[in-house]
Amino acid sequence: MKTIGLIGGMSWESSLLYYKQFNQLTNRELGGLHSSSCILYSLNFEEIVQLQKQGKWDESAAILANAAVQLERSGADVILIATNTMHIIAPQVQEAISIPLIHIVDVTAEAIQAAQLKKVGLLATKFTMEQPFYREIMEEKYGIEVIVPSAEDRQVIHDIIFDELCKGRILESSKQKYLTVVEKLIASGAEGVILGCTEIPLLIKATDIDVPIFDSTMLHASYAVKLALESKQPVSI
Repeated sequence: MKTIGLIGGMSWESSLLYYKQFNQLTNRELGGLHSSSCILYSLNFEEIVQLQKQGKWDESAAILANAAVQLERSGADVILIATNTMHIIAPQVQEAISIPLIHIVDVTAEAIQAAQLKKVGLLATKFTMEQPFYREIMEEKYGIEVIVPSAEDRQVIHDIIFDELCKGRILESSKQKYLTVVEKLIASGAEGVILGCTEIPLLIKATDIDVPIFDSTMLHASYAVKLALESKQPVSI
């Protein structure tokens, strides 16, 4: 079994989801008392958030690259960044290490391709919805059109992530706000919806929406376990 290195703490709520999925999926595949071989480097999210707000992506990249280097030195065979937004600086992190960085957008796009969808909605932080990195990979590399909510709805989605989900607050009223935004995306032609923030699965489930959802957290974790176990088939979610 290979060792998964996880750069987490952004937020620690989503890092819990990753750790849980690593172990549940590994045990499902191997049985007995098997669990995942993984190493967590948990960052101080407040420090990262302040850099995000100031647009200091190079400074953020240096912090995450250092975490990746430490994970590799500690024996990690693959690296994951446990947040969608910080994949803005994924190329810099990959350059700092000699082991693979599993990119969350690639993994999510492959799942959308497998479902044969061409147009999807994206729910995420404002950084992820408004920066070009997510859409560019989806559209230029995979031919998948990505649509995002209106500016007003983007702010609602963003605020709920940072003010509630990252703090472990799960409110039914916020869930309804998300579902209203999803309805607008579907009305605009979205054939499916990406949960493009690793905390959103705390609030939204597949049974809540009438079109396919693509849970980036689960897809990311599942792909990592597949590599760790050197499975020839994707690990079932």
